[in-house]
Amino acid sequence: MLRYAAIGCGFWSRYQLAGWNEVGGVELAAVYNRTRAKAEALADAFGHPKVYDSAEELLDKERLDFVDIITDVDTHARFVRLAAERKVRVICQKPMAPDLATAEGMVEACARAGVGFWVHENWRWQFPVRAFKAALADPALGRCFRARIQFSSSFPVFDNQPFLRDLEQFILTDIGSHILDCARFLFGEARVLFCRTARVNPRIRGEDVATVIMEMGGGTAVTCEMSYASRLERERFPETYIVAECEHGSVELGPAYRLAVTDAAGTRSRGVPPPRYPWADPAYDLVHASIAACNRDLLGALEGKGPGETTGEDNLRTVRLVFAAYESAATGRSVAL
Repeated sequence: MLRYAAIGCGFWSRYQLAGWNEVGGVELAAVYNRTRAKAEALADAFGHPKVYDSAEELLDKERLDFVDIITDVDTHARFVRLAAERKVRVICQKPMAPDLATAEGMVEACARAGVGFWVHENWRWQFPVRAFKAALADPALGRCFRARIQFSSSFPVFDNQPFLRDLEQFILTDIGSHILDCARFLFGEARVLFCRTARVNPRIRGEDVATVIMEMGGGTAVTCEMSYASRLERERFPETYIVAECEHGSVELGPAYRLAVTDAAGTRSRGVPPPRYPWADPAYDLVHASIAACNRDLLGALEGKGPGETTGEDNLRTVRLVFAAYESAATGRSVAL
C-alpha cells in the first residue's frame, strides 16, 4: 500500500481522490490546502487523513511514496520543487505550468533530484479515445493523411470554475492541453503548427475559441478545434469528436460514443461508452471515468511496473505545443517544432 498526500482541496480534488480509491493500492495519509476549512472537509470525506497548515510541514513530517498536487497552475512549480527537494515522487495536475520555461524547470528539478514526476493528463485515458486509437491501428486502413479533433460547445464552464474567467490565456492552456496531448497520442509528434484564436464571450479575459492546424511527423494534417462559445446541433459536453481519414478508409468517433469504421465494404459501428462511477459528477462523468484509468497507469509506474504514459518529460512536449500555438496566434505565422 503506497502512502500519499494531496496538496490542494478544491473542486477537482474530490474526484481525483475518488479515482485513487477506485484504483486501490494507495492510502491517503495527509492533505493540505491554503484554506484549512476546505482541507478539513475533504479529510472528513476521505477517511480522516491528517490535515496540515503548510505544505512544508506536511512533506517534512509524513513518510510518503508520492504527493498529488491538485492546485491552481500558478502554484504547481512551488509544490513540485518542495517535493523534489525532499525526494518525494510527484504527480501534478495539468496544465503543468503557466509558461514553458517554468515547465522545463519543473522537469529539470525532478530529474536533478532523481524523483519520478508525472502529470495527471487524463484525456487520452478516456475509454472512447482509447477505442478510437485501437481502431485506427488496423493496418488495413493504411496511412492516415488527415484528421480532425473537435471539442466545441456552449457548456457554462465558468459556473463551476469561475477563476477561469480571469485567465489571460484560457482555452489553449485549459482544454488545449488535453486536445493537443490527445493529438500527440493518436497521431505522433508535430513538425509545424499554425493557430488562430478568438474571444467571443465579452465577460472573460482570455480566448475561448482556438483552431490549431499541425503537420505531424508521419505526414498527417491534424486540425484541432476548441471552443466554449459554440452553439451546435450535436453538443454533448464533454465529448470529443474525432475523424481520421486514411488511404483505405476512415475512423470516426461521434456523438453518444459512436465509433464507426468505414472502408470499401461499408461502415461498421458500435458504441464505446465509458464506465460509470457513482462518485462522478453526471455533467463530467466521461472525464471523471478517465481519472481512474489515468491513476491506474500512474500507480503501475509508482510500483515500478512501467514508465507511465504521462511523465513530465512527455507532457513537456504538449506544453511546447500549447505555447507554440500562442506564439503562432500572436504573430500570424506558423511555428516549426
